[in-house]
Amino acid sequence: MARVKRGVTAHAKHKKVFKAAKGFYGRRKNTIRIAKQAVEKSMQYAYRDRKRRKRTFRALWIQRLNAAVRPFGLTYSRFIAGLAKAEIMIDRKVLSDLAIREPEAFAMIVEQVKAALPAEPAKVAA
Repeated sequence: MARVKRGVTAHAKHKKVFKAAKGFYGRRKNTIRIAKQAVEKSMQYAYRDRKRRKRTFRALWIQRLNAAVRPFGLTYSRFIAGLAKAEIMIDRKVLSDLAIREPEAFAMIVEQVKAALPAEPAKVAA
C-alpha cells in the first residue's frame, strides 16, 4: 500500500490560519506557530466581545437618556419609573435615538411620563 503524504492537508490548514491572521503585525501573520496562537486568542476576544457589545450599547443608551431627561427636571431612574406608570413600552435604544433625532417627539414622551409620576414633595431646608 502506498504511503500517504500530508503536505496538501498541512498546507490547506496553514492557509486557513494565515487567512484568519491577515492584518496582524510581525510574525503573528506569517509564522504558523505564532499565527495559530494569535488567531486562537483573537477568536476568544471576538466571542467575549460579542457579549460585551450588548452591555456597552445598553450603557450608552442609558447615559444618553439620562443626559436627555435632565433638562426636563428628571433623572434617568425617575424617567424609567414614569415610563412604566404611563404604560409606554419603548425600549432604551429607541428612546435614545428619539432623543437625538426627534427632540420634539421625545419631549412629548417626557411630558406624558411627568404626568404619570406623582408630584415630588417640597424639600425643607433644615
